[in-house]
Amino acid sequence: MSQQFVGDGDVADVLKLLGVEKSFSGQPAVTALDLAVPRGETCGLIGPSGAGKTTSIRIIMSILFPDAGKVEVLGRPSALDAKDRIGYLPEERGVYRKMRVGAFLKYLACLKGMPEALARSRARELLAKLGLEDVEKKKCEDLSKGMLQRVQFVGAIVHQPELLILDEPFGGLDPVSVRLLKGVISDERRRGTTILFSTHVMAHAEELCDRVVMIHKGRKVLDEPMSSLRRRYDPTRVLFEPLDPKANLDGLRDIAGVVSMQVKDGEAELQVAAGTDPSMVIREVAARVVPARVEIARIRLEDVFVGIVRSDAKSGESEQALRQHLQGLTGGAA
Repeated sequence: MSQQFVGDGDVADVLKLLGVEKSFSGQPAVTALDLAVPRGETCGLIGPSGAGKTTSIRIIMSILFPDAGKVEVLGRPSALDAKDRIGYLPEERGVYRKMRVGAFLKYLACLKGMPEALARSRARELLAKLGLEDVEKKKCEDLSKGMLQRVQFVGAIVHQPELLILDEPFGGLDPVSVRLLKGVISDERRRGTTILFSTHVMAHAEELCDRVVMIHKGRKVLDEPMSSLRRRYDPTRVLFEPLDPKANLDGLRDIAGVVSMQVKDGEAELQVAAGTDPSMVIREVAARVVPARVEIARIRLEDVFVGIVRSDAKSGESEQALRQHLQGLTGGAA
């Protein structure tokens, strides 16, 4: 049932935006946005609420049209020209409430050109993966909000799209449903689907994405592979897990260069003063308490995210200053 994608000619980037601009009533929502998503990549569009993520997605989907700039989707000048090859889960959820779930999903798949028998089989398979084996014959209006959201997610992928666009797919879902959706998204990645999804939850982006693009106040302030970000370390934080879970860690606060320490679930996070060699702190920590694990912390998207938003909110920094701030957080170019 799985299909592989060969694409249109030599089109390497499934999605391209160049200099895209969009304003509403004179207020810029998206400014000078450049974006390229290669075939088979999972790209996270991250940023705070109101940053311009949904507006950008609606422009990609030709729901909105840019004031300036160029958009190319699957080698075409508009998503409308490739609609049967795209799966889309909008931020605003919606289904045909009077239809039965199986009929609704089959209808969506057939609209995209999938044969009826394959559509029915694929819908049943996906419903089972999402813990919805018993809802095929139920009316959509009889399902809970969380169930409806999972059904709509199935509707976005049932026709095996080449490009899958998800706008805040985990919003409002319980942890079990989130885990199930992540599993199906991972299946789609392995199938070769190109995925763009927006989120303001950094942990989701870290777990699922090959690349992250951060938007702040309509401007792109970060565009980098997760592999590159994961290789960077934060020299001001040392993480320590003792071999003995009952070990007393209070003495670690007295180590020279340690500014503060937080302990959660048996793991200590030591904040190190700027200019202090973290390797010296690590040696001293290991000398005082036998470690199961001790390491310099990796950079976290959450730190980058919060740092940019807080810095801008406090000082009204220019875009250049924000980029410099981001560069300081990640240790590289924004």
